[in-house]
Amino acid sequence: MKLTLSKSRTKVKTKAKKQSIWSEYKKHKLLLLMLLPGLIWYLIFYYGPLYGIQIAFKNYRIADGITGSEWVGLDHFIRMFSTDGFTEILGNTLIISFYHILFGFTAPIILALLLNEIRSNVFKRVSQSISYLPHFFSWVILGGILDVLLSPTNGVVNHLIQLIGLDPIYFLGDPKYFRFTLVTSAIWKEIGWGTIIYLAALSSVDSHLYEAAIVDGANRWKQTLHITIPSIMPVIAILFILRIGNILDAGFDQVLNLYNPAVYSVGDIIDTYVYRVGINGMQYSYTTAVGLFKNVVGFTMILIANYAIKKSGQEGLF
Repeated sequence: MKLTLSKSRTKVKTKAKKQSIWSEYKKHKLLLLMLLPGLIWYLIFYYGPLYGIQIAFKNYRIADGITGSEWVGLDHFIRMFSTDGFTEILGNTLIISFYHILFGFTAPIILALLLNEIRSNVFKRVSQSISYLPHFFSWVILGGILDVLLSPTNGVVNHLIQLIGLDPIYFLGDPKYFRFTLVTSAIWKEIGWGTIIYLAALSSVDSHLYEAAIVDGANRWKQTLHITIPSIMPVIAILFILRIGNILDAGFDQVLNLYNPAVYSVGDIIDTYVYRVGINGMQYSYTTAVGLFKNVVGFTMILIANYAIKKSGQEGLF
């Protein structure tokens, strides 16, 4: 009897919950209608192309189409791991991406903390505007600027290096310095834009916490360490999970515009390899398999990072 009553109560609660959800949808139907164009865009350009994933398991020929092409199973995946040089390309991707996470992910956090300490609003706005500016330039433009600035013969940077008695450095042509150039130029481009979310999070920190800390004798460093950073840690955790999911994205636009055959051994990544072999070489099935492998790894890394973040006591994505 008790079991029957509990089941009926559960059904009533579930039905009431569904009705409340639908009532909320009806209440905000105009807002949901405004969301519709974005959903359609995602369906067409993100979910629609998923139909083409099957060519990773086929020997795709344009004349035969996707459905008419021969099914080859996992042949392209086997070829991917047995191809000479692919392990080197995978290693380059992981190393460059690791540097981007280690330095590029933390740089906006540090800049946001520094900007948060500035008391002059005018200086703060000017600093933010200057740091934001490179984000709005494409890597085609920035690649040309870096080529001029870092030129070993007449570049400004090498001119300064020679003034202190050192030999000029070929930043874009020497394998020893190419990864360093990639990471530092990426930080320069995106550091300002990356601070926007952190500055928004910092603006929501309760000022009474700082007042209490001052009463207790905490200096600025201790306030930052024990109040500011813990307050924005949930935002850092979410962005870190998303960044880990892109661990095999080492910056296609940047690398494509900056690298050259002299630095292929340290700068060739999965995305540039797919571009060369897939687009230029017209090996669509093989490079689709490479891209699918990359996406599966990214999805797996999101699950692992989300699990680790939640285990550490922070809020995850799901």
